[in-house]
Amino acid sequence: MDPSAVHNDIYVRLARRSLESFILEGRKISWEEVRDELLAQETDKKAAEEGLCGRRAGAFVSIHEYGMLRGCIGTIGPVCDSLAKEIIENAISASTRDPRFDPIEAPELDKLKISVDVLGDTEDIDSEEQLDVKRYGVIVTKGYRRGLLLPNLDGVDTIAQQVSIAKQKAGLRADEEGCMLQRFEVVRHY
Repeated sequence: MDPSAVHNDIYVRLARRSLESFILEGRKISWEEVRDELLAQETDKKAAEEGLCGRRAGAFVSIHEYGMLRGCIGTIGPVCDSLAKEIIENAISASTRDPRFDPIEAPELDKLKISVDVLGDTEDIDSEEQLDVKRYGVIVTKGYRRGLLLPNLDGVDTIAQQVSIAKQKAGLRADEEGCMLQRFEVVRHY
């Protein structure tokens, strides 16, 4: 286990516990089995549990090893019946099912840095001028194609870069016109 994980907030601890259990034991944990362990470190246990179990939201789990992306999977909107379950599912997927990377293996676990982005509601926008790469993530849609890029990412410094990468993720050309744009804010947990 990453020695700094003790200082991470409950969202990140849940993601880490999820992927460790899956990688080391081949099983998916449930919120109920780790609830007491994770809440023990919280000063406001009620607020922490309400934040994870009392609401639904899309969430992305990002995993880095030695500063390089090692996996990132998420959901734009809620798929599970609680944010806790959303994080559990996405942590497992980010660590073992991101098609860009080989599955994470046990010897890597102590080298991983994990973050959890909880997505706010999406908002349709009329133009790129309504974006801010530090504040808003972007979703680009054209027909059935859709690409998303989270906000405040290293190396993404301009709106043009942000939109271009989101278009690429959607399988669209950077100069593709007629795309619908949406923005959203996130709360990033380290």
